[in-house]
Amino acid sequence: MAFPDLPLVAPDRKTSGFRPLKVLHHFGKLVEDKEDTEQVFHIIEATKGRKTHAQAHAFIRSPEGQRFLRDGVDIPAMLDDHARWADCGPDSVAAHYIAFMKREGLSAAGLVAESHKWAPPESLPRDLTQWYFDRLRDTHDLFHVLTGYGRDALGEASLLAFSYEQNHNKGILFIAYAGARQIGKVSGTKAPLYAAIHEGRRLGKAAAKIAHQDIAALMREDIGAARARLGIGKPEVYRQCLAILESEGVAREQLTLGGAGAQAA
Repeated sequence: MAFPDLPLVAPDRKTSGFRPLKVLHHFGKLVEDKEDTEQVFHIIEATKGRKTHAQAHAFIRSPEGQRFLRDGVDIPAMLDDHARWADCGPDSVAAHYIAFMKREGLSAAGLVAESHKWAPPESLPRDLTQWYFDRLRDTHDLFHVLTGYGRDALGEASLLAFSYEQNHNKGILFIAYAGARQIGKVSGTKAPLYAAIHEGRRLGKAAAKIAHQDIAALMREDIGAARARLGIGKPEVYRQCLAILESEGVAREQLTLGGAGAQAA
């Protein structure tokens, strides 16, 4: 079935609302291992509300959304086809994206696989709403590249705050603030962690919605020009926090939600 032939909302789709006990359970698992991305998907699903769905439906009905549906581009496959971007310049979004993914040992397909641990494809509703939610997932690492937030625990938390203002899922915002609290608890830092989260929200609100862009065209843009066009500001408070943490003996690479990594420096 082609994407345009799918219903906007499948009969079996449910809006979960906010399920706090489930959120706390899966956040506890995320604290144990911040690389356990599956837990993030559980939290997001436990907090999807009407605003998230309304944004999905507005984009799907928009001219841009309709064009992307007709194009039927497989975003993860496109992003992972590094040869496709070989003719892009060294300052292109594509070049920065590929460098980031190689440095971090990541792939777009890998993130899809993590999401399928939470919910196998056959268990998900077959509708255009799911197409939109998949698009949010598939562009996550592009958010990292365009914003400058790293994959350390504070970078991930700050990026989730940015993403909340783009996508309006309260579970994402919960992880952002709970993550900052946990980092402060295990590190004892004097860095203004909550200010970094607030900065992420401010930057996300001011920026154009990244997931709503033509991703193929975006990859070929100069990264500085793309940031300017999208209105993506610099995460200055986040960088200040990293500098303070480093001065306190907590290296960026060791910054986690658990105790051992944060105290190992």
